[in-house]
Amino acid sequence: MIHFSRRLLITSLSALWLSLACNQSYGQLVVKIGVSVPLTGINAANGKDIENGVRLAVEEANAQRTRLDGQEARFELDSVDDQSDPRIGVQVAQKLVDDGVAVVVGYYNSGVALPSSLVFARAGIPVIHPAATNPAITHQGLKTVFRIIATDTQNSGTAGKYAVNVMKAQRIAVMDDRTAFGQGAVDEFKKAVTRAGGRIAIAEYTNDKAVEFSAQLTSIRAANADILFFGGLDSQGALITKRMRELGMRTQFVGSGGIADSIFLNIAGPAADGAMAWEYGRPVATLPQGKAFMQKFRKRFGTESLSYAPFAYDATWVAIHAIRQANSATSADFLAALRATQYEGITGRIAFDPNGDLKNPTSTLYQVKGGRWVPVTTIGVE
Repeated sequence: MIHFSRRLLITSLSALWLSLACNQSYGQLVVKIGVSVPLTGINAANGKDIENGVRLAVEEANAQRTRLDGQEARFELDSVDDQSDPRIGVQVAQKLVDDGVAVVVGYYNSGVALPSSLVFARAGIPVIHPAATNPAITHQGLKTVFRIIATDTQNSGTAGKYAVNVMKAQRIAVMDDRTAFGQGAVDEFKKAVTRAGGRIAIAEYTNDKAVEFSAQLTSIRAANADILFFGGLDSQGALITKRMRELGMRTQFVGSGGIADSIFLNIAGPAADGAMAWEYGRPVATLPQGKAFMQKFRKRFGTESLSYAPFAYDATWVAIHAIRQANSATSADFLAALRATQYEGITGRIAFDPNGDLKNPTSTLYQVKGGRWVPVTTIGVE
């Protein structure tokens, strides 16, 4: 009996030691950075791109070694798969809260970001958005939400004004995927067209799971539209462009954000040539740290970054700098430093307005020429 008790004591102490080792990581303070993105399904490639941007920043920060209040700290990635589904998004948001994350970098989908933001706000955990662009995200009265990318009001608003004033489009068609992002982008585009004195000739819609668009495109062709502005994501935009060519349409395809990437090019194939898309920020390769980022991303992950990895990387560094400045990984302690951010990132200068949106954002129009996306113009948005 004595031997059994001794063995039980040894086993219990071993379990306790292992638990302490996992939580304290041999005397280190573990600071968890949450990431919520789609890691499965049609948007998985973009979700992984965002996750890899965060991962690269975390690895670099750990290589520099950080001490918080005298204790060595290690940053740790805590990723969840929100599947681009608002219901799943809320569930995994609660998991991140339960995991004790200090900050969250996400989301890819505005429709997932909107309800999930409330979960983190109740817990006092900041969320920094590198990709979700619906303007309502930062207008819910929450003090824990930040965004380092132009909103749909800014990006699609610029696109609408440009379509009328520069492209001189007379008959404008729009189509959206009925998501918070796609519908929001088209709504802002339409407002800007109207303000600029233009006219929407026809409005169509699909859903974010559709792969057939003949009915909508036939109507747009009958309306003799000059341009089609599509509010949706890369894979669907590519299928729409491909079908337009098959129908012999001369209508100019113009995409909202999330279009100008290699996924679009691979799916659309030769039909991609001439397609246009408005993306957030300046071309990364033209920025002071841009080429170096692209090279180290390629070296680390064996692939080129898509649209949002640079923004996710910057969002992570913004969070880490705020934590270091506050000398604390407690959200309530570093939130003020986050609001006061003045950071020169890969994507440019980052500072936040009272709503948590990026000050002085920009948008860039790209066009496919010779099988690659080429910048046409960059505009500072209002």
